[in-house]
Amino acid sequence: MNYKMVMIDLDDTLLTDELTITPETREAIQKAVQKGVIVTLATGRMYASARPIAARLGINVPIITYQGALVKGLLDRKTLYEKKVAPSIARVVYDIAVDQGLHLQIYQNDTLYVQEDNEKVRQYSHVAGVPYNVEKDFPSLLENPSTKLLYFEDPVKLDEIKIELVRRFGDKAYITKSKPYFLEILHPDASKGQAMRFLSDYFDVPLSRTIAIGDSYNDLDMLETAGLGVAMGNAVDSLKEKADYISATNNENGVKQVLDEFVLS
Repeated sequence: MNYKMVMIDLDDTLLTDELTITPETREAIQKAVQKGVIVTLATGRMYASARPIAARLGINVPIITYQGALVKGLLDRKTLYEKKVAPSIARVVYDIAVDQGLHLQIYQNDTLYVQEDNEKVRQYSHVAGVPYNVEKDFPSLLENPSTKLLYFEDPVKLDEIKIELVRRFGDKAYITKSKPYFLEILHPDASKGQAMRFLSDYFDVPLSRTIAIGDSYNDLDMLETAGLGVAMGNAVDSLKEKADYISATNNENGVKQVLDEFVLS
């Protein structure tokens, strides 16, 4: 198959455990771009967090951020696709956070808001490389549509919350985990798979000629949508079970291995 578009997750996929991109992987991506292949990112991160990484790679195409809630150009910063969480959904998410003492983050206009400054948001801010705003009137944010809401808590607790949210929202929201301790609530059409379909149409590339590479639960629909779904060697078992191909880990140039095998050979 002559693949023409590659979607790559960031954390634990393109990025090593030290949050770096190896020179070998960067070179492979640049070779794929020179060959005329569209290479882009598909991440749960904010646009503000993902954009500098994409710029360092030398790619100049729209990137998928917020799990698929926002597809935005790299240089012109033009928004091509955007889906937001309705205030009615956000209010329920907030009420659950208050009732159960959960740490909640709200994302609006590519800005991260929290109710209080604590170790969780400081840790998140450090990894994502973005600032955060402590909003004293946090409930007032619920009156406006949000790009994403995120709980940062114990994985077992979040598994219970996810069941409750799916029961309450049904198909009115997209509930996913990007990491065991992150539970994210988005618009029902804000998945990586849906954003991938959008870019496939945008670039006029058949889905059968696309590759998706990921490692976690939020990458599943992207892998199932792509012509070739690749799970990293360090991916969660449930993703490996659905993948067409399993590569090396994020610390072993797994992305480079995929590009070498299916794009550059």
